Order: sequence, then structure tokens, then C-alpha cells
Amino acid sequence: MIRQGIPSSHLESLVRKAYVDESFALNEAKGGKTTVSSVAAQTGLSRKEVKRLKELPESDAQRQQQKYNRATRVLSAWVHHDAFIDQDGKPLPLNLSDKEPSFAQLIKKFSGDITVKAMLDQLTSAGCIRVENDQAYLLKVSYLPANDQEELIKILGADTAELLDTIDHNINTALSEDKRYQRKVSTKHLDVKHLQAFKELSSEQAQSLLLSLDKWLSEHEAEEPENGCYVSLGIYFYESTNELKKGDANDISN
Repeated sequence: MIRQGIPSSHLESLVRKAYVDESFALNEAKGGKTTVSSVAAQTGLSRKEVKRLKELPESDAQRQQQKYNRATRVLSAWVHHDAFIDQDGKPLPLNLSDKEPSFAQLIKKFSGDITVKAMLDQLTSAGCIRVENDQAYLLKVSYLPANDQEELIKILGADTAELLDTIDHNINTALSEDKRYQRKVSTKHLDVKHLQAFKELSSEQAQSLLLSLDKWLSEHEAEEPENGCYVSLGIYFYESTNELKKGDANDISN
């Protein structure tokens, strides 16, 4: 937070809002009656503050997440949908005219209400596509904004929230079969001369796994929105060359 120049007062306001939203969500999930008074008692905030925070409009972070979701949905469809891949399963260049397969066809089918021009600019800016000779060429499947640090923080922050929620779920779930998958592989003694090799190996294998799972998810999406649910599986890489930690064994742990 300090590194990103976020003052403590702003962080406090975000935490207050998160407390109120989570309190309402938990009570509604339990099927109980949720009131401003009950949330105030649960969070320790005044009724006036709870009411104010509850009435705040949709956060910019939520809008950014929707923007990210639309972009990833478009890119996923481009590499998996039969209309946009060749006989070898490789993504086709898409026409910017009305001639199919067209970029407009992809956007209208998979991006919701965003305009074709807006999505074209968004994906070009992120380095996901290249435009040449009135055609759009796919360069990479993963979407992250290239020049917007604030947007990047909000998108990656959503991943942090999902990991924390998974940890909380696993801590508070008694039955092992109800726990969510959470594993890591690590060693405390990797020779630094092999660090780059492990980065490349893990990146290659992780990307292959994610593309395979993304294809499966695309093939099993609900036809009606009300029958769908949100799921995700995330992979992250961590390194610390400055910390000396105790222990000798490699570890695969929960």
C-alpha cells in the first residue's frame, strides 16, 4: 500500500466498506433478515456509517473486474470457438470488416455490451493483438493492462481476494472432501543458477495447464446466465533470494 502511495485514511475507508458488504453478504447467505442495525452491531460501525457505505455506488474496482472478465472471455473464445480457429486449432486472423470470421462477430457474441472499437483498443493497448492489413492477429491469450498501473492493481487484487477466501474456507470447513484445492511445491535451497530455468519451466507448464482448463470451461458454460456459477483456478510464482529459511526438505503442502 505504501509503495503504491495509498494513504492509511483511504485504506481504512476501503476496509470499512468491505466489512459492511461482507456482513450483508454473510447474513443473506444464512437466510436471515439483514438490517442496518444488525450490520452495525456486527461490524462495530454506527448505523449512519453503515447506511452511507451500503448506499455507495458500484466501486471502480468492480467495473475494472468486469472489464477484465470481458477481455479474457473474448480471448478465450478466440482460441477455443470453432468459428475463430483453423483446422489445426490455431486462432485465425479476424477481419475488421463485416466479412466473416470478423472481429465484430467475436465481440458481439462474447463481450456483452462493450463496443467493437473499445475492445479493439483495449486488447491492442494490452499487447494481445496486432492490427495489420485490416485484420486483427492474436499475439497472446493472457490479458493484463499494459500502461495502467491502477487498473492492474485492481485486477490482481481480485486474485488476492479469491486466495484469501479459499484459505478462509479451508480453515473453517471441517470435512476434507468439502475443502477447496490448495497446494504448492517449494524448496528452501534451490541453487540460484537454476532460478531462471525453473521460472521458464513453471511458466510453460502452468500456461499449458491453464489453457487446457480454460478450454474445458469454455465447452461447459451454461446456455442460460441464471444457470451459471463462477469458478477459478489460479497459479502464482514466488521467489525470495534474500531470505534464509530454516529447514532442509523440499515441500509439497496444503
